[in-house]
Amino acid sequence: MLEKERVIAADPRARDAGVCLGMRRGGVLTLAPSTVMHERDSTAEVNALREIATGLLNLSPQVVIAEESTVLVDVSASLRLFGGIRSLRRMARRVANAMGVTACIGIAPTGQAAWLLARYRGGVALSHDSLSRRLAGLPVSLPTPARRHLDWLTGIGCETVGQLLRLPRAGLKKRCGTALLDLLDRANGEAPEVYEWFETPPTFQVRVELPDRIEHAEACLFAARRLVVQLTGWLSQKQFAVTRIALLLEHERGRDAIEPTPIEVSLAEPTWREDHLVRLLKERLTRVELAAAVIALQLVVQEVKEAEPASDSLFPEPGGTAADHARLLELLVARLGAENVLRPAPVADHRPEVAARWVPVTDRATKYVAPATDTPRPAWLLEAPIKLLMRGERPFYGTPLRTRSSGERVEAGWFGGQPVTRDYFVAEADDHICYWIFRERIGAVDEDEPRWYLHGLFG
Repeated sequence: MLEKERVIAADPRARDAGVCLGMRRGGVLTLAPSTVMHERDSTAEVNALREIATGLLNLSPQVVIAEESTVLVDVSASLRLFGGIRSLRRMARRVANAMGVTACIGIAPTGQAAWLLARYRGGVALSHDSLSRRLAGLPVSLPTPARRHLDWLTGIGCETVGQLLRLPRAGLKKRCGTALLDLLDRANGEAPEVYEWFETPPTFQVRVELPDRIEHAEACLFAARRLVVQLTGWLSQKQFAVTRIALLLEHERGRDAIEPTPIEVSLAEPTWREDHLVRLLKERLTRVELAAAVIALQLVVQEVKEAEPASDSLFPEPGGTAADHARLLELLVARLGAENVLRPAPVADHRPEVAARWVPVTDRATKYVAPATDTPRPAWLLEAPIKLLMRGERPFYGTPLRTRSSGERVEAGWFGGQPVTRDYFVAEADDHICYWIFRERIGAVDEDEPRWYLHGLFG
């Protein structure tokens, strides 16, 4: 990338050709004529920093966007929660990878020292003793206030921060001002650090332009994860859990504009978990047929709730928690479609075919009405009752059926013009499979012999 005709970054192949930082355009083209140069996009850099800062809110609510493309995170209160500093460093690197950037991570007891270590080559200083040693080996050109006095410092043989700290403090203050000493004091923990913490907007709606046109919806998952990482950071800072989100797949704009393809995800239980949201979006993307190529993605939060604290029960619930059950249902809905994942919603009617109603699990408006019966009824009813043969005055279905329950008499439907008069029984076959059968009462039909029907099966 170029700024004011000088190279500020180069890839490994350019460095192998002899290109180094600070070279002018002409010198670069002389060494590597095939070099591709890009103008620096300051707006894109600022946006990327804000995205990374939002994603790092997953680690701590105290995040700062510092100078020179650096983000500081105070993780002192998060060490036990996430299992130590190594785990936090891995999580921070995963956030950077999700955003498509390469991060150099520095860890230190003070924010200023962590900034210096990250700006050099990264490194870890977990105590003040190790911090002093690490700071002493840093180049003197690293602290920002020292750069304007670099010629004088190198002229007197001061090339490291350790040599800088050994200079007389009064003379250094007179020569270089107070900014350099203040920075070194903050880095060593001898002066307080005051930061303005990063704040996210009250609503969440983020967008990302894709580097190329995408023809298949599944290929959008990487960019979608970038948005989800930001979403979970936003939720963590706001102490929210999301219940409805929409991923918009944007197509052509302008004269040949095409309406975005929406992917709406409704959750049975509020969540802020990145892995669960990514899994749901993955299942939904595999079922989407694109009307045109995708050029951008937009993630919009439609509904949130206050996040509930995690269960503090000593022993886990057998069979998983209610949240685990809800996540399983959400995954099934994303994979199979809401119309294929149903829950019972019985109607207050004595007729089984009317009472047995099933609705999608996402249908929250339908209320559950308990069936008005004390006798067992199966959950699996046939689409239409099957008339049974008679063998030895017993109903026959593969083998003779023996009744194992008292009868349940059903007389209903007369008020709607569809009268039903039946006696239901639980019947058992020779292989011990139980069926739900009924007998039409004599007088209800124009036959002298009662007719038996199979209406349901027990699990």
